[in-house]
Amino acid sequence: MLDNFFSGVQMNTLEFTSYICLGSIAAGILGSITGLGGGVVIIPLLTLVFGVDIRYAVGASLVSVIATSSGAASAFVREGFTNVRIAMFLEIATTIGALFGSFIAYYLPEAGISIIFGVILLYSSYLSYRPPLEHNIDIPLDKLAAHLKMNDSYPSLNGIRHYNVYRLPAGFGLMTIAGSISGLLGIGAGAFKVLAMDQVMRLPFKVSTTTSNFMIGVTAAASAGIYLNRGYIDPGLTMPVMLGVLLGSFIGAKILVRTKTQKLRLIFSITVAFLAVEMIYKGLSQGF
Repeated sequence: MLDNFFSGVQMNTLEFTSYICLGSIAAGILGSITGLGGGVVIIPLLTLVFGVDIRYAVGASLVSVIATSSGAASAFVREGFTNVRIAMFLEIATTIGALFGSFIAYYLPEAGISIIFGVILLYSSYLSYRPPLEHNIDIPLDKLAAHLKMNDSYPSLNGIRHYNVYRLPAGFGLMTIAGSISGLLGIGAGAFKVLAMDQVMRLPFKVSTTTSNFMIGVTAAASAGIYLNRGYIDPGLTMPVMLGVLLGSFIGAKILVRTKTQKLRLIFSITVAFLAVEMIYKGLSQGF
């Protein structure tokens, strides 16, 4: 069964499953605390280390993204970090984009998908370590956000902090692009979602990451159905990925509450930059 999509180091099924599960746990932890979703680590892990065809890796990643969202979202909502109103509103845009991206992915070569993946992650890494001005008086309050009661508060190490939501229409537009990236690359587009909420909508970073975790499951589910229909979701690969990411996401949810924002930004930026370079190199090496 593994020969259908696996062309890397020779190993038996038990060894393959064990290594994939361990890597998925690490991916779930990282995806949970940064809001990236486990897919941003899972796809490079499967394609670069284990030699899995990228389309099968994307299929497994989409299922793992759903698991990450399910595992971490409940904890973040309970802790008071996630802005559920924003998440539900922006999911309209990401779902539409995800369906479009999944359709396009069928017609692109594997090398092209790898390069697009890497370029998007590299730019995300650059933007993520440039913290926004959380209280920019030059930006007018968003009347639509106020009307929809999206301004909220979250617990910080120094007590409850209140925040306002800015540029809601711009955020909605960027989420359509994020959904397209999710459907194309199978990563949940957590990096793009976090940056859109953090840099454009001016949400606090922890609110951005936790709200992203809440959203990515719905976005991934819209794409996963298309990949399943095309035969790119294999149970032998998907099951250990999903279980590992689910466990990792629970662990990551506990870590995030006690982690300072600047450390989260640094982890986010370094991880994404490394994976971006690896994926671009892989795509260029394969050629078109």
